[in-house]
Amino acid sequence: MTENLFTKNFTLLILGQLTSLFGNFILKLALSMYVLEATGSAAIFAGILSAATIPAILLSPLGGILADRADRRNIMVALDALTGVSVSCAALFLSESNAIAVISTLLIILSILGAFETPTVQACIPTMLQGDNIMKGNAVVNQVASLSCLIAPMLGGVLYAMLGLKPVMYASVVCFFITALFECFIKLSCQRTQNQGGVFQIVKQDFLSSMQYISKEQTSISKLLLLTAFLRIFVMGVTIVGLPFLVRTVLGLNAKYYGAAESALAVATILGSIAAGVLAEKLKIHKLSVLLASMGIFIIPVGIVFLLPVNVIIKYGIMVVSFCGIQAVISTFSIFAVSLIQQRTPNHLIGKVMAYTSTVTLCVQPIGQIVYGFLFDRFHSDIYFVLIPTGIIVCIAGLSAMNFFKNMEKEQQEVSA
Repeated sequence: MTENLFTKNFTLLILGQLTSLFGNFILKLALSMYVLEATGSAAIFAGILSAATIPAILLSPLGGILADRADRRNIMVALDALTGVSVSCAALFLSESNAIAVISTLLIILSILGAFETPTVQACIPTMLQGDNIMKGNAVVNQVASLSCLIAPMLGGVLYAMLGLKPVMYASVVCFFITALFECFIKLSCQRTQNQGGVFQIVKQDFLSSMQYISKEQTSISKLLLLTAFLRIFVMGVTIVGLPFLVRTVLGLNAKYYGAAESALAVATILGSIAAGVLAEKLKIHKLSVLLASMGIFIIPVGIVFLLPVNVIIKYGIMVVSFCGIQAVISTFSIFAVSLIQQRTPNHLIGKVMAYTSTVTLCVQPIGQIVYGFLFDRFHSDIYFVLIPTGIIVCIAGLSAMNFFKNMEKEQQEVSA
């Protein structure tokens, strides 16, 4: 008998995620537009965003520990309520003279709260759902995030243009408090862990136990994280840095073309998450290596088209299609990978393990951005020197992982038997 995916708890979680993500997206869009208008410098806002990621990297492991030791429902309610209060305070204190300082402080606070919320939400899914529904649940969460990313910036832009920054901030506050209200009705079992020693001793003990679990008891998890991190350097470097650079600088197209490409990528992410939900029971683990290799296959045509004597629009079209393919594969693979980790991790460790997943992702992304920022500048006139070798490397790395995924599949079958 197939278990219902949309249980009361999971439905409340999804509704909460929808309002929370919507509030986050309209808020960050309005803040970015305000800073760009006030300073005229994209570099300043980029620097603020980079600084804001540091707390998330440092505090995610602590967020995982808290998620495993406290009531996850209460954590989510408290964090969303604190987010609403923080944005309210920022809006009240905001003025033209202190805007940059207030916005910078707010983004850092949001990063700190996010470091605790992300592992908590990810840890809730396997406690609400079982079996293949875990993968389908992650797919639904991904779809909600993608829909918010697609719709919220457009509405946020309209609201900002019509009303200004503060009304958008207050609108996001309403979203965060609605999220906290939804989460109040979630019911999760909470097993209290016996605390021995002070806070430092507890943190040390939890950190060591979770690291021992993924490095000795479940080495496949650590290997999967390392493989994902390695490929993310190449793929995220190409997509995050490459897309705006290729559209605006190399092809010389205006912001409308870049906006259209970003919207297409959001749609591709949704399609990838839908595919993950549909294939949850059909896609074998060993085929994930082919999925990874396909990212490299999608990158190569983008390099080849810059070797051909075709017009700018054809280059743009091929590039958007290829990048959409990459984004769809990233979405599908991420859902499968996260679900595998959740299924293999016991409830008392899942918050910490998911926190490590987020930390690894956050750490390697700036590396890829820096490396590919340099490469795209260096080979501005010969873009294919960057893209074709990158595609080949990703393709080879994906296929090389076939034996790893086959072994992982055998382990999964043994656990299920």
